[in-house]
Amino acid sequence: MTTTTTPPSDTSSKPSAMESAGALLLRSVRSNMRQYGMLVALAFIVILFQIWTDGTLLLPNNVSNLIQQNGYILILAIGMMIVIIAGHIDLSVGSLVAFVGAMSAVMMVKHDMPWVLALVLSLLIGAVAGAWQGFFIAYVGIPSFIVTLAGMLLFRGLTQIVLEGQSLSPFPEGFQNIAKGFIPEMGPYTQYHNPTLVLGLVTVAFLLFREWRSRKQQLAYDLDVTPTGLWVAKLVAITAAVVAFTLTLASFHGVPVVLLIMCGLLIALGYVMRNAVVGRHVYALGGNKAAAKLSGVKDKRVTFLIFVNMGVLAALAGCVYAARLNAGTPQAGLNFELEAIAASFIGGASMSGGVGTVMGAVIGGLVLGVLNNGMSLVNIGTDYQQVIKGLVLLAAVGFDVWNKRKVGR
Repeated sequence: MTTTTTPPSDTSSKPSAMESAGALLLRSVRSNMRQYGMLVALAFIVILFQIWTDGTLLLPNNVSNLIQQNGYILILAIGMMIVIIAGHIDLSVGSLVAFVGAMSAVMMVKHDMPWVLALVLSLLIGAVAGAWQGFFIAYVGIPSFIVTLAGMLLFRGLTQIVLEGQSLSPFPEGFQNIAKGFIPEMGPYTQYHNPTLVLGLVTVAFLLFREWRSRKQQLAYDLDVTPTGLWVAKLVAITAAVVAFTLTLASFHGVPVVLLIMCGLLIALGYVMRNAVVGRHVYALGGNKAAAKLSGVKDKRVTFLIFVNMGVLAALAGCVYAARLNAGTPQAGLNFELEAIAASFIGGASMSGGVGTVMGAVIGGLVLGVLNNGMSLVNIGTDYQQVIKGLVLLAAVGFDVWNKRKVGR
């Protein structure tokens, strides 16, 4: 005897599916509230200053200027985010920026060293400085706040000694192009910068492929995925944003060299923090150091590597800043550590560690950069600019605290 079971009708399944999609979307928004909030804040600030400046903010030349003005802060913010995720802080990066800029000036201006060799040696100086601080923090056990505070004084003093209180200039043109240059034009004449258009197409293809692969992996493991309609809308939004940004840059001189450097760091360090073992160990140390050590994480080695990485990025930022100024100056890097720390917290870092992304640091840095640029365009004084940026930082961290209490974390 066969028993026939009536399958559920389509009309009964649709509300359930819609309810599931809505719940999934709500859960996704709640779990990424801080990053989405900062993206919305960045969009709001851009629209506000675009209207306030009568369209000057998003003119192609101003967008290129915005990138070149804030390149060194974004590089520092990427490194500082990783330091904060691990539960530490680095107060010495501003002084290290000045010291490396001074050393590069001495090598190129006083000793006529080729700029490529000077750049490599400058990065090595940054690595040694980071290893010096990382040794005391990781293997001696001195808190990072104290070690890097000492480093702030040490590197600032060394900068004065190396430069003897004076600025050194000028740098070779190739070195200046690190901060001021653009990728060269190629191909037939068009209204746009051809290599920039090609890079834009490659970027769109890469981002769409990454989204498709991520969704495919989630489906393979039976994980919840975004409903198809919302996923397609997300792809359209990503494509539109990249195309608009590409056309803006391509209608001026193309992609600035410093933007290529930042994209390389974003891709490489973003991959390390998401996929590599050492990246997961950094999150584990910041989340619960005792549990991470019990799980076999080599905490001293990971901490040491974090500060070596921060030293190299500070050296790179120092070279970019010196190249932009076309001089090594004793006053370089003042308050850069505060800008990098603020960008990290605005971008989603947690003071207790274990939370944050490299992309978040870039978003936080862009929020500060657009605020700086926009307020300068509408002639707001530097005193009021400091007040406004302080309130933005307070609001960002306050929102994070409120959100954590809301979701019971």
